[in-house]
Amino acid sequence: MTFAKKSLGQNFLMHARIAERIAMVAELASSDVVLEIGPGTGMLTRELLKLAGKVIAIEADYELFDKLQTDFANEIAEKRLELIHGDIRNWDFEMYLNSRYSIKEGTCDYQVVANIPYYLTGEIFRMFLASNNQPSSMTLLVQKEVAERIVAREKESILSLSVKAYGTPKREFNIPRGAFNPAPNVDSAVLTVRDISRKNFSTKKEEELFFELIHAGFAHKRKFVRKNLLEAGFNAGDIPEKARAEDLVLSDWLSLSKLRD
Repeated sequence: MTFAKKSLGQNFLMHARIAERIAMVAELASSDVVLEIGPGTGMLTRELLKLAGKVIAIEADYELFDKLQTDFANEIAEKRLELIHGDIRNWDFEMYLNSRYSIKEGTCDYQVVANIPYYLTGEIFRMFLASNNQPSSMTLLVQKEVAERIVAREKESILSLSVKAYGTPKREFNIPRGAFNPAPNVDSAVLTVRDISRKNFSTKKEEELFFELIHAGFAHKRKFVRKNLLEAGFNAGDIPEKARAEDLVLSDWLSLSKLRD
């Protein structure tokens, strides 16, 4: 029996039908390369292998990694599955993909699909969306509240703006906490981000300025965003005096990132 490690944020998906549905909403083709973060017991991995041409799975837990090698020995021998023992935060996935699969900068020929530890959600989004080798899409199992916040239209956040700047997020479906072992304290949702690119930024400097702006704008939530930006030395453009950072939509921030004092 496999026991989850709290230190790694492990919550194992227990239902094959849900794993199948996650793989389906990722819209995989037989020629696709899929990167799976934290395959765990392999529930989702098995479904991904049915649809994708190649699955690269990185697992930090050595005991699980060892078990996966046994459970998927045939798929590994057929070179349809590549297992890597490591922590996604310390793994140079860009160099690895370039060297193994000739995925060149600026192209989008791999996808990320994963049931990730909740505490790594923001970091994983930043890691892949801001990388030189962006995936064509991401399909992640995250906290329901986080998914709702990312796709929100009325109130924005640093996370929602950071995701929307690169792609189109969509909450696909919810998953009850009872579908996992151990059951987390919150419900989950499958979130997809499609059409990933840097089309909103004409230069690297503009991209960097965008993130500096939103962090400055959200720095002091009790203050109006115009005051926050001016105090940080940014041009506040024609932002209304009493607007809050959460009231500004993506296009507002992109317009500000194109201003030059």
